[in-house]
Amino acid sequence: MFYALRNLFALIGVVAVVAAIVVAVKMAPMKQVFDSFDDKAIDVYSEMMGKILETGNAAEATVWKVKVNDDLTAADVEETMRFVANEHNIKNVGELPLSKQIEAMSGKKSRYLKIFMFCNALTAAQMLEYSDAYSAYLPCRISMVEDKQGQLWLYSLNMDAMIYGGTPLPPALKEEAEGVKEIILDIMNRGAEGDF
Repeated sequence: MFYALRNLFALIGVVAVVAAIVVAVKMAPMKQVFDSFDDKAIDVYSEMMGKILETGNAAEATVWKVKVNDDLTAADVEETMRFVANEHNIKNVGELPLSKQIEAMSGKKSRYLKIFMFCNALTAAQMLEYSDAYSAYLPCRISMVEDKQGQLWLYSLNMDAMIYGGTPLPPALKEEAEGVKEIILDIMNRGAEGDF
């Protein structure tokens, strides 16, 4: 019996070593590529994976979400966001009042849903010079959503994967993208607080 267990454990050890070697060989090229990514890439993807595991929702893992103060109306938040955008010299290039469209098409009351689009055209041009794929992120959108309990929230795409998730952006472009990120977060945070 003792010899059978010893042989079984030896076999398990051999299989584990072989599996480790196979994994190492298969992972080496991926590690080489990942080593060329921005220093913050691991943190960005770890945070995303943590959110996916927590919520089971990939969309939740790729957005910023800010709760609007209970004492503010949608009109208060809109006014503040426009003010903050103007303060930062970022243009409000469009608004989509989706809840009004839903109501017009369905004939039923809808939860509040409006999308605001902000853009700095010169930054957008720089992003496109780097990669046309960045056009999918343009313009920067902030959605104001009334949840099923009547609470207003602000949502925007989390830009960290775009900025830090791959090979490092050229320094000037990275600085510009980080500036836009800070502006969008400022618009959201101050909008949620009604902070002129």
